[in-house]
Amino acid sequence: MAVLSNDQVDAALPDLPGWERAAGALRRSTKFPTFLDGIDAVRRVAEFAEEKDHHPDIDIRWRTVTFALVTHSAGGITDKDVQMATEINRILADQPG
Repeated sequence: MAVLSNDQVDAALPDLPGWERAAGALRRSTKFPTFLDGIDAVRRVAEFAEEKDHHPDIDIRWRTVTFALVTHSAGGITDKDVQMATEINRILADQPG
C-alpha cells in the first residue's frame, strides 16, 4: 500500500471532521460525557478494527480518547488510514448517550 503525499492527506482532511495530521499520523481526540462512554467507544472501534485487521493506536485519558492512524508497515498514512478514520467517525456518531 502506497503512502499518501502531504497534498493527498491535506485533500482528505476536509472529509474527516475532527481529524488532523500530527506527528506523521491522522489523529482525533474526543471527550466523552463519562469514562465508561469512552471505553464503550474504544470497544466498538476495536471490534471494527479487528474485523478489518487495521488497528489504531488508542490513548485513554479519563474521558478523553485519542485515536491515531498510520500504516506502520508502509511507513506513513495510507488510504487504509483514511478509510479507518471515516469509519471511526461513523462509529462515534452512532455512540449512544
